[in-house]
Amino acid sequence: QLQLVESGGGLVQPGGSLRLSCAASGFTLDGYTIGWFRQSPGKEREGVSCINSSGGTTAYVDSVKGRFTISRDNAKNTVYLQMNSLKPEDTAVYYCAAPYLPFKGLSLSPAQYPYWGQGTQVTVSS
Repeated sequence: QLQLVESGGGLVQPGGSLRLSCAASGFTLDGYTIGWFRQSPGKEREGVSCINSSGGTTAYVDSVKGRFTISRDNAKNTVYLQMNSLKPEDTAVYYCAAPYLPFKGLSLSPAQYPYWGQGTQVTVSS
């Protein structure tokens, strides 16, 4: 069964950094586009970034461009989200997700992704 597990969340001060990891269990990430999403209380789930299967193409929501970097290590079956210059408004539960395999493009729409991890909390506060 396809499972995704996020890790790396925590409490960080504004301006700080965190690196989130998304590890696959029961399948290999190689060949899958992977997306990172976030959701804070009272708000809809938002697409943050995604990366294609080779890692050669990425996309970001405007609010994180220049601060977040998505990458993948297919040998380690893991996708990363490096988050720098964190702001209080980045506080949310962060999820990684995978689409059905025929999808090979990029999408920040949660509707494109049927497979989700359990999420990891990121809190940016002084």
